[in-house]
Amino acid sequence: MEERFFTTFIHCYFIAFGVVIGGTIIGSMGSFATGDAPLSAMGRIAKSLRIWAIVAAIGGTFDTIEKFEKGFLDGSTFDLLKQALFILSAMGGVKTAIVIIESLIQEDLS
Repeated sequence: MEERFFTTFIHCYFIAFGVVIGGTIIGSMGSFATGDAPLSAMGRIAKSLRIWAIVAAIGGTFDTIEKFEKGFLDGSTFDLLKQALFILSAMGGVKTAIVIIESLIQEDLS
């Protein structure tokens, strides 16, 4: 595997992690400003950002679907495997962020 793969793999993890953590914290500030409970808003926001964090980390869904198509139709299983690993990396970043938020607000988000 090439060096570019590992760089992208790590970037996917931290982009997904940052989207969930950043979006949750900034969103809870908005809840605080409007008089809502920020900790309960953090749980709600974190749940709704999961899929969007994965999509943001892999660079949009169209490119990924195109690479999956290339993997199936052209027999390029290496591209298919790389995309699956990028998605798993992004899911790992989301899960890590969710665990940190759960420990912060003392609530189960699963």
